[in-house]
Amino acid sequence: MSLAIDSNTGRFDGDDPLFERIAGDIQSQGWSVIPNALPIALSSALLTQLQTPDDERFTPAGVGRSADHVLNPFVRRDEICWIEGRTAVERDWLNWSNSLRLHLNKRLFLGLFSFESHFAHYRPGAFYKKHVDAFKNQPFKDGTNRVLSVVAYFNPGWLPDDGGELVMYDESGVESVLSVTPAFGTLVVFLSEDVPHEVKPARRDRFSIAGWYRVNSSQLDLPR
Repeated sequence: MSLAIDSNTGRFDGDDPLFERIAGDIQSQGWSVIPNALPIALSSALLTQLQTPDDERFTPAGVGRSADHVLNPFVRRDEICWIEGRTAVERDWLNWSNSLRLHLNKRLFLGLFSFESHFAHYRPGAFYKKHVDAFKNQPFKDGTNRVLSVVAYFNPGWLPDDGGELVMYDESGVESVLSVTPAFGTLVVFLSEDVPHEVKPARRDRFSIAGWYRVNSSQLDLPR
């Protein structure tokens, strides 16, 4: 299954069946994993940009936000580059992400307000230990306001021996519910508070995008 994209305008069909499948999965189980989800042209263009040599784009990823942001190689060892729409393919990715946001708001009334994402590069041996993307009952404490997480993979010919699986756990963080191979075109969407997850050590270069839909924290300041 793939999204409809106009090769001339870069616009995506917001009523594509893929979006409805994601909404249904989120509603029924809190997560969605779909192989070969992204349009092949978009995935290929994103992979080309990811593989273009430019060591200055990627920086070691940290944990925490703002003043609490620190590098912690015991927790994660990936490198990231924030997506800001600098290239045509980045803008196509952001257009796709916005179309999904609009559909999920219409279908699930999530109130998703904005989206942020970055490229991620896991070199051989890199990992990210078990964590959640937002803390339950404290959605605004750390300033992330994250409600829904998105991961897209760009790794052709990925084999089981290559490692780098995304392992998703139940809300207790004890029982694993799914192990996702980071294969080219696979898309993962899940509730940021409810799905503890980790990235197992990769044995070859592993490329992905990680993103988060956020709600508007200014809502907290409205008179009651």
